[in-house]
Amino acid sequence: MKIAITDKGAGITQEFARAIGATIRGRFIDIPESKGAGYLTGFSWGKDLRMMVRNYYLKEDVIIERTNELAEGQDDIVFLLSGIFPPLVQTEKQLSTEQPNVMICRHAVSSIIAMPLNTIFGSVTIAVSRQYLHQLFGEINHPVVASVLEARDNFVFETSITPEMIKTGSEMLHQPVPESLESHFYKLKCEELLCYTFALLMQREAVPTNNMHINDIKTIYAIKFRLQSQLSEPPDIASIAVEAGMSAPKMRKLFKQTFGKGIFEYYQFIKMQEAARLLKEKRLTVSEVGYQLGFTNLSHFSRVFELHTGMKPKKYSIN
Repeated sequence: MKIAITDKGAGITQEFARAIGATIRGRFIDIPESKGAGYLTGFSWGKDLRMMVRNYYLKEDVIIERTNELAEGQDDIVFLLSGIFPPLVQTEKQLSTEQPNVMICRHAVSSIIAMPLNTIFGSVTIAVSRQYLHQLFGEINHPVVASVLEARDNFVFETSITPEMIKTGSEMLHQPVPESLESHFYKLKCEELLCYTFALLMQREAVPTNNMHINDIKTIYAIKFRLQSQLSEPPDIASIAVEAGMSAPKMRKLFKQTFGKGIFEYYQFIKMQEAARLLKEKRLTVSEVGYQLGFTNLSHFSRVFELHTGMKPKKYSIN
């Protein structure tokens, strides 16, 4: 299913709900059983802060072509925290989970949102005015933070999800306060997630931030998806640059700017994330995981895994 939506600054939740025939239950929008399971919900605190929670899966592929038409003077920054909720449902059907990460970008970047079928989406999207971000974090003296607060051109940063974010996400799903205090509770949780995100950005190497054309953003994410789909093969930087139609120095610079890691470092990072998932969720043996991910030497696999996770793969699978 392909859905074209124009976002004029209030988000796309209502339009998406109408397109798939969802029903409204108070502040919840329930996914119809014919389309999947779960819900969307959210809050708005005026023009400065809005939040949307997605906690559902779909039975068919959905692609949203979103065009943003913001009001004059509206300059929001969007924080999309994916994969911060525990599994939505326990079924016999095999469901995938979205990759956990935090993506930060300007709201004005028009985007295509792909939602594959049988994938659990457990995310929080926070749209914040730049003025409100300045109130919260304007006194922090760090170049990466400043690039988020001050940038007037397109940019995208992506970073990892932390255990603290997952804990906050769980608290948002099972909020302990009366309904009359819900709005205040969720606003505090939004600011808590923003704090954790900026704490991660402050750990990044201070490198100059370059303006990214929308085509640069699409190219860098195409490289990311290529790395994810070919985990058993180490990346060949020269050939990737040729395929991307981008010089190798520019590609390296924009990739590190976006993900905070060089291409090979990022490749090793997501490879060990997948190894951890196969050990934990699929219950594969250490040798099965190592060989599946292209390691011919299991001792080397064990050393790399320990370097990224802090423990050897066998101990990790047991724990």
